[in-house]
Formats: sequence, C-alpha cells, structure tokens
Amino acid sequence: METPQKNFRKRTAILSFLRQTKSHPSAEMVYNHLKQEIPDLSLGTVYRNLSMFKNSGEIVSLGTVNGVERFDASVEPHVHFICSGCGAVVDLPQIETPEELNRQVSKATGGVVDICRLTFTGQCKSCAAKQSGCTA
Repeated sequence: METPQKNFRKRTAILSFLRQTKSHPSAEMVYNHLKQEIPDLSLGTVYRNLSMFKNSGEIVSLGTVNGVERFDASVEPHVHFICSGCGAVVDLPQIETPEELNRQVSKATGGVVDICRLTFTGQCKSCAAKQSGCTA
C-alpha cells in the first residue's frame, strides 16, 4: 500500500500538469506525460485522481473526444472548439458564452441556468485542408 506522502506527491503532480497544459488531456495523456517523472505512477492512480478532482470541482470533463474522455483544469465557463478529425481541443476565450441563450433556456425550462459550457465541433484548419485536398 502506498504511503500518504506518495499519494500526495502523485496527486499534486497530476493536478499541476492539468493546470499547466492547454491540451485538454485524457487520463492516458496525463499518465504518459508524468510516467518518466514518477516511475511508480499507475494509470489507475491517474483515473482515481481525475475522478476525485472532477467530483470536487477542481477540473471539468469535456466529455469524450474520439472515444476518450478529456479534461480541463479551467473550470470557469468558456467556449471550446473540438476537431472531429484529429481530436484537438481549443479554448476560445475571445468568444463569450451568450447570456441570451441562458435566458432562453431558463424561460423554456422554468429553471435557472448555473453554467453554460458551449462546445463547437468541426474540423480544424489542418484537417479541413486535408479533406479538401488543399495544401495551403
């Protein structure tokens, strides 16, 4: 059984990596990145910690991208673009979540919107160029 100090070190490394990256990684991506630094890290440990961070609100799940759950340590509402070709996930801080949409949803449901997480899905510039045969 691992000591609490080892658990804390691994937990800290996982959360630190999530906060420093803009890649919106999967559990496997986190594991692969940290494995060299922490040789005794297991994929199960990464999954357990991601679940704990998600449940505590320290990170959010973006859902599945190409069949793999991806995570974001930026928990404030913001807009994402997900490429359906290569799986890239991009933050779009220049686009605000629309307050009018929140009002429409509240009116339609009779409820109150707490958070709006807006995600656009399509093809990034590179994947779109490949599909059209364009090399520009």
